[in-house]
Amino acid sequence: MARLDPKERRIQKLEEILDVAKAMSTERDLGILLEEIVEHARSVVEADRGSIFLLDKDKNELWSKVAQGAREIRFPADKGIAGHVAQTQKPLNIPDAYADPRFNPAVDKATGYRTRNMLTVPMLSTKDEVVGVLQVLNKAQGATFDAEDEEMLLALGGQAASAIENAILYDEINKLFEGFIAASVVAIESRDPTTSGHSGRVATLTCGLAEVVDQLDSGPFASVTFDYDQMKEIRYASLLHDFGKVGVREHVLVKAEKLYPGEVALLKARFEFIKRTLEKEALERKVSVFQFTNPGETRELLAKLDVELGHQLKDTDEILRFLLACNVPTVLEKGGFERLNEIAARTYSSFDGAKPFLTAPELVSLSIAKGSLTNEDRLEIESHVTHTYRFLATIPWTSKLRRIPEIAYGHHEKLDGKGYPRGIASPEIPIQTRMMTISDIYDALTASDRPYKKAVPASKALDILRDEAKEGKVESALLHLFIDAKVYERTSRQ
Repeated sequence: MARLDPKERRIQKLEEILDVAKAMSTERDLGILLEEIVEHARSVVEADRGSIFLLDKDKNELWSKVAQGAREIRFPADKGIAGHVAQTQKPLNIPDAYADPRFNPAVDKATGYRTRNMLTVPMLSTKDEVVGVLQVLNKAQGATFDAEDEEMLLALGGQAASAIENAILYDEINKLFEGFIAASVVAIESRDPTTSGHSGRVATLTCGLAEVVDQLDSGPFASVTFDYDQMKEIRYASLLHDFGKVGVREHVLVKAEKLYPGEVALLKARFEFIKRTLEKEALERKVSVFQFTNPGETRELLAKLDVELGHQLKDTDEILRFLLACNVPTVLEKGGFERLNEIAARTYSSFDGAKPFLTAPELVSLSIAKGSLTNEDRLEIESHVTHTYRFLATIPWTSKLRRIPEIAYGHHEKLDGKGYPRGIASPEIPIQTRMMTISDIYDALTASDRPYKKAVPASKALDILRDEAKEGKVESALLHLFIDAKVYERTSRQ
């Protein structure tokens, strides 16, 4: 191949710098970007090694994210050759490193590398502010760096500065999002401490299942893949899927029994009043016995009244015990609902006439067949999904994260259209949401004991999910992957 003349060689290097600039402008990972800059810098000026020192303005320090052949280092921004270039904002070309007093040979000594010459240039932003310093060592073939090398490295450094600023800004935005997500999860779990860790575990399980799906090369999901941003989208949606619980009244959210604590206290007070009323009525009858019966019959009648009162008080206590047992969210024994209706039909004497043993709302609550929620309570709990969607929809997500509200919105939907809140069916539920639904159900079942339910072992939870799949409620193929790949073990409780 014919050797290029200096002009053609210069044009080629400039074209390479332009190509590098285009490539750098799309890279958002700071670590990868810095490595690419160093590699391209070495290539453009034909150097053996290179380093980048970024300026930490807050600490007034230079630090090396990429230091080929050396460990990451940090030092004052006005020290050494890199510090000199950062302060003067001018390139420094040193043909003999060991002859320059600013050179620190300690790095060579630590690494065994021998620095002959070096070229260091500032990386300046469009506002002429120092972003960092780009440094290359040892020109190839024993030569020294020349004016053209300085020019080329300065050009590359300017492009690199813009790319680094963008990457740092992108990283800061990411950290902002991560902080916002973390704070949101804290807000969710502070409403109901018994569910602590649920959001994180659902995210772990959902992302784990997504990784399995992404690696498939056969089956119904062979064409489904998730890139870095889509995985982040899944994780954020999973972490925030229950955020709408902040819009649910706390006493409903943590309701452990069929009646609220205040209602239980009122029920107990009422039965104490009933007992006192029975005792009062018994005393009134005793007074009548003394007034209107023969003295010879008084003792027998009084004893009979005491026995009758004892039965009434015992019956009242037994009714209260039954009602308190009904208040626990377990399945009522056969005949339990009929007895509740019978009790509700009974009355006692109050100051303003006859009153029922049970109010209509109490009867409704105590008659709950499963769980602790009335229909009204359940609707309010279910509203958390809509609250979640409305909240997430107000956030100006990036184009690559725009589906987060949609993914989170459907985590309580069922493939047969019998879920909530919209009752949508299989075709309308994204695969990301279907994965989250499996993870959400599994963690809710296996989570540590809560006031309103006991935890179930993993095997039982998987059986319940299999039943849901057989009934066409959750995605059977995804559940098989969840089980076969042992995704559920990622959150196993030791």
